[in-house]
Amino acid sequence: MKVIDISAPIFEGMAVYKNKPEKQPKISTVTNAHVTESRMDLDLHTGTHIDSPLHMINDGPTFETIDLEQLVGQCKVFDLTNVEDRITAADLEGFDIQKNDFVIFKTKNSFEEEFNFDFIFLAEDGAKLLADKGIRGVGIDALGVERSQPGHPTHKTLFGANIIVIEGLRLKDINPGQYLMVAAPLKMVGTDAAPARVLLLDGVTY
Repeated sequence: MKVIDISAPIFEGMAVYKNKPEKQPKISTVTNAHVTESRMDLDLHTGTHIDSPLHMINDGPTFETIDLEQLVGQCKVFDLTNVEDRITAADLEGFDIQKNDFVIFKTKNSFEEEFNFDFIFLAEDGAKLLADKGIRGVGIDALGVERSQPGHPTHKTLFGANIIVIEGLRLKDINPGQYLMVAAPLKMVGTDAAPARVLLLDGVTY
């Protein structure tokens, strides 16, 4: 069995959404004699994280409503590094996507260390295709699953179909295929997101 960490490291100066200073993690460390303790100010959408519907739906379900069992199980990693702008339904039609799948999209985003305002994202029609297929979750290697779509229809389509959204994955060295995924978010209550450690286990069935 091989354990592969596809989470982004968290540190001051890391890539954050739209390079907004207020989204940068702030870490302060104090040493008193032989005891060192640190505090962190962290946006819940920092690095690898899982959204809850509240993120884009007023009065929507909060993070604790996400079923942890849906975050552990087989996933499928698809290679979409040929996509130049957005992942459309046409880009997905050739893939084996079945009901209850958790799909992960590897794109050009994984090869960038800085925030790219033109990051590859999932278009509305791609989200509708996934909703129609009845998948349980989708992960992408961007800090957002969509951009430049008024009203955020990709998020709303996915949340409306009870599809879990993981953003900020790091997939540069990941080959397409099937893996056992363990996505372990912080146990947040009442929030719109939670940072997560996401692992792929290669050579394991579930």
